[in-house]
Amino acid sequence: MSTKSAAENAQEFAQSAISAAPVIILGSGASAAHGIPGMGPLADHLSTAAINPDWNVDEQAEWQKFLVHLKAGIDLESAMQDIRPTVRQTHLIVTMTRDFLLPYDLTVLEELLLDRRALPLSRLFRHLFDSTHMTIDVVTPNYDRVAEYAADAADIACFTGFNYGYLQTRARNAKTRVSVDGRAVRTVAIWKVHGSLDWFQDSAQQIFGVRSALKIPAALTPLMITPGIEKYRLTHGEPFTTVLACANAAVEKARAYFCVGYGFNDEHLQAKLQARCDWDSVPLVLITKELTPTARTILKSGQCRRYLAIEDGPAGARAYMHDVPDGFDLDKPLWQLDPFLDHMTGARA
Repeated sequence: MSTKSAAENAQEFAQSAISAAPVIILGSGASAAHGIPGMGPLADHLSTAAINPDWNVDEQAEWQKFLVHLKAGIDLESAMQDIRPTVRQTHLIVTMTRDFLLPYDLTVLEELLLDRRALPLSRLFRHLFDSTHMTIDVVTPNYDRVAEYAADAADIACFTGFNYGYLQTRARNAKTRVSVDGRAVRTVAIWKVHGSLDWFQDSAQQIFGVRSALKIPAALTPLMITPGIEKYRLTHGEPFTTVLACANAAVEKARAYFCVGYGFNDEHLQAKLQARCDWDSVPLVLITKELTPTARTILKSGQCRRYLAIEDGPAGARAYMHDVPDGFDLDKPLWQLDPFLDHMTGARA
C-alpha cells in the first residue's frame, strides 16, 4: 500500500477546502499581484506631504512627528499609531491615499477591458459557482475594486452593501442579493471592512457610492479607514459597523477559508477567524508571496488546527501544513492564484 506524499496530501486538502465554497479573504498581496501598491509605497507617498501653514501648533507638531517616523523607515501602521491626527489631518491622509491608489486601480480595469480573463479571481468565482451555491462571501481590508472587477468580468453579480447605478445609495437590507424577475441570482458578496475607493460621505453625513468617481468634490470625504488609532473609532460608524457585522457573520458560518495575500495583521478580521480555526477546526488555505511573521506565529502556535500555507520558494513554492509544520517544497509556483487554480481545479475556465 503506497503512502501519499506531502504534496499529494496538500492537493487533497486544498481541493476539499475549495469545494466547500470557502469565505475568500483578500489581503494586500492579492492586489499587489496586479500592480496595486501596498503600505510601503503608500508611506513613501504620504511622506511627501508638506506641513500645512494653516494648521495650529499642535497639528504641525503631530504631523512633523509623523513625517519623521516615515522618513526613518518606520512602517505606516506604527507611524499612524503614534500620532493623533485631527479631523482635517485624517481627511488629508485619506484623500492622499485615494489619489495615490486610484490610478493603479484604474489600470487593472483598463487591462480587464482588453482581456476579460486577466484576473484569476474571475476564474475562481466561476469555479466556485459551478455548483449549487448561490452566494460567495469575500472579506477584504483592501480599498481597491479588484474583486468587483473580477465578478463583473465573470458575468456574476456582486454586492458591497450599496444599491446599483452611478449614484449608489446604501442598501436598506445589508443581506440583499441581486434579483432578476424576482429571483435571486448568484452573487459575490464583497465585504470591504476598511472602505472603498468609491465610497463617500457628504457634509450632511449622507453615505453613497460613486463607482465612476475620479476627482473628489471638495465637499465630499472618501470613506476609507487608514491605519492607526483612528480606525478603531471610525469602525464604530456607518457603513463600517454594518459591513464588519456582515463580514463577521460570513466568517462565523464558513465551512472553509481561502486567503490570498493575507498577512493576519488586522485585528478586525482575524479574531473570529482564528477562533473558528481553533475551536471548530475549520480548514484554512493561504497562498501568498511571503508569509508574514504574524502568520507564521499563528500557524506554528497550533491556533489553526487544519491549514495549508504556501509561499514563494526556491523550487517553485514552499508549503506548510498542520501535520508538516516545518514545511516541504513544491515544484510549481502555487503561491500565485493562477498556477494554484491550474493545479487544484484542473482545466482553465
